[in-house]
Amino acid sequence: LREPMLLLLLACAGLYGLLGEPTDAVMLLVAVVAVIAITLVQQHRTEQALAALRQLAAPQALAWRDGRPQRVPARTLVVGDWIVLGEGERVPADARLREARLLQVDESLLSGESVPVAKQPGGADAEASTPVDQVFAGTLVTRGEGLAEVVATGPRSQMGRIGEALGQRGGADSPLQREAARLVRRMGLAAAVVCVLLAAALWWSRGDPVQALLAGLSLAMGMLPEEVPVVLTVFMALGAWRMARQRVLTRRMPALEALGRASVLCVDKTGTLTENRMRVAALQLPGADALAPPAALPDDARLAALVQAARLATPEGTADPMELALRQLPAGPDEAGARLLREYPLAPELLAMSRLWQLADGRRALAAKGAPEAIAALCHLAPEPLQAVQAQVAALAAQGLRVLGVAAARRDHTDHTLADPAPAGDGQHDYAFEWCGLVALADPLRAEVPDALAACARAGVRVLMITGDHPATARAIGRQAGLVADPVLTGPEIDTLDDAALAARLAAVQVVARAVPAHKLRIVRALQAGGAVVGMTGDGVNDAPALQAADIGIAMGGRGTDVAREAADLVLADDDFAAIVDAVRMGRRLDHHLRRALGFVVSVHVPVAVLALLGGFGWWPLLLLPAHIALMELLIDPACSVVFELEPDDPASMARPPRPPQAPLLDARLLGGALALGAVVAAVVSATTAWAQAAGWTEDGTRGLAFTLLLASTLALVAAWLRPAGRAAAAGANRAWWPAVLTVLVAVVLLGAVAPVAQLFHLAPLPATGWAPRFVTLERRGQLVGAAALYLKTHSWGEYVFDWAWADAYN
Repeated sequence: LREPMLLLLLACAGLYGLLGEPTDAVMLLVAVVAVIAITLVQQHRTEQALAALRQLAAPQALAWRDGRPQRVPARTLVVGDWIVLGEGERVPADARLREARLLQVDESLLSGESVPVAKQPGGADAEASTPVDQVFAGTLVTRGEGLAEVVATGPRSQMGRIGEALGQRGGADSPLQREAARLVRRMGLAAAVVCVLLAAALWWSRGDPVQALLAGLSLAMGMLPEEVPVVLTVFMALGAWRMARQRVLTRRMPALEALGRASVLCVDKTGTLTENRMRVAALQLPGADALAPPAALPDDARLAALVQAARLATPEGTADPMELALRQLPAGPDEAGARLLREYPLAPELLAMSRLWQLADGRRALAAKGAPEAIAALCHLAPEPLQAVQAQVAALAAQGLRVLGVAAARRDHTDHTLADPAPAGDGQHDYAFEWCGLVALADPLRAEVPDALAACARAGVRVLMITGDHPATARAIGRQAGLVADPVLTGPEIDTLDDAALAARLAAVQVVARAVPAHKLRIVRALQAGGAVVGMTGDGVNDAPALQAADIGIAMGGRGTDVAREAADLVLADDDFAAIVDAVRMGRRLDHHLRRALGFVVSVHVPVAVLALLGGFGWWPLLLLPAHIALMELLIDPACSVVFELEPDDPASMARPPRPPQAPLLDARLLGGALALGAVVAAVVSATTAWAQAAGWTEDGTRGLAFTLLLASTLALVAAWLRPAGRAAAAGANRAWWPAVLTVLVAVVLLGAVAPVAQLFHLAPLPATGWAPRFVTLERRGQLVGAAALYLKTHSWGEYVFDWAWADAYN
């Protein structure tokens, strides 16, 4: 009801009512109802699309179903369900801990305290439950993992009782939508000013205030591009819905705009380019050749120690693919009855984790695994053994294997026992670790990745693979995928570079190895500083800053944490790189069709405004009345939001570089073309009107000829803005094209041939006007039309004109 076009229609209806023209007033009110109906239908389509997205975005929980943990919608949880809690995930319901390992929860949403709260499982007595052994819906697991039993859901949870609600971030208009709204407001102000000036000039020159006011209102309605915000909203919502059907969830609409302009994609290796199905491929002892993993614990004491240390250093119940693979190694006798005493988690400054165990026989064992260079540092290897280890690592990594070092400790540096608690300094370096060997894991490349990367290269989108793996492993996987794998930039190198030097290095590399999440943020900012539109993938808590900073933050829906998903713009349900490429393709599709729809809007308003302006001057009658503008709007809106949105994909969209980030949606070339097309239509209609006026046609007859020709020209403009190559094929594949053609033809026939309908719009049926010069005989007319049709049929651009116009005229 606040739209300027609707207000103008209501003003015209009121004016007709005051002038005693009830028929015209009722017609305009019917047009108002029709405009509202179209708006509601479009809004309903938009809300259906967003409802589908909300369904996909509903919170998920990892609950035990059929004897194993499964992802289920959080709303399906009931009291008594058992849920698995992991780092970076939201707690889906109030629950009581049954098991926990280093579990810390951020409860600031409920308590306002920003310090995470440590959690421990309670006893068997449920009545003795305390806040320490309870977790609450909506809080965030910041560390560790646990198993809990649901005690309250929905409005019965703590969050429900205090009325808190967690909603998606977003919903605000995108910059493009705000820019479009400003454009419409400015055009509306300009239309109002021109309307007043024209009405005043006509009143002064002709002395007819009613005609002057109607002419001014018609011109204002003709100048106002009120379809622009409607087109943007519908395109964005339906674009997001189409992407959701491809298992790509759009959480924030501005990402759709950025997708069409993406120039760099930064992607993780594991799970995105690879299948994320790790398996142990080889074991290697110091100074020995690589061996296949054993099916049972081997007799070789050193190999058995390597296998046992790798298992002891790996948490149970983990969801990490690499650790799941390590847990598949054969178990040793020391694990029976062992009790975990302490764990040193992985840290950015030391890419290794250690676990201290109390064995059943009273002895203690400490095992560590991690990056080979980190484990070698814990073992304080001498130069010669270190070089041998590095050679082994390089040989395995060159095969595309991910390599982990494994070590074990039987004593510390002070009292020759494994102390509990840890020695002073609480660090892993305080223990005397002994090198056990290497474990190599394989994660095969996804079959579709090489083709997807080739499609990115053709589209001018550079792919940057970022991984925490060894440089040789990253280089091997990069080569298999089709990336330029030399040189490789490493995380330690990034730490030594300033922002300018990092931007320069990134321009020459496609593979980054030994990177930690903190490096991703620097990479994003360095690429953006160089003018790139950056897409960044992530799945962990520490990835959130990079995902928020990127133009397109892409979270992994399968293995990603809730924090990553909340920070991202897009969520990949299948963690598949090919889905990212499909999203870029759909973003370019939206960008391409949206630009053409807006070009059509500009084109069609040019002749409308010109006729409204020319009808108020000279000896011409008032050509366009408010009812005519309203009828045009009823045809233009669906053409914009339906015909162009349903246009098939442009096959060349992924064969050209992305649109520059600074380029406006309606650039000078597109705007110039739109104005030129509109000017051609305006010239043809104006010339035809001038001829009819000179031939002595009646006022209603001249108006009828001008208006029906203007209606028919909308189809020509739609055809002109469809895909330039193969328009006929495009029209055949567009489900909305022929309904649009039929609608316009029906309107033209009703207005041009049915007298009662024509009279409602103050028109005269065309046959009654004598629509050709009298000196041209019927036979000659047929020859002229036939010659024109033959010419058009020999030109691909003319087939449309022949199909819907000349053939009918000839018949």
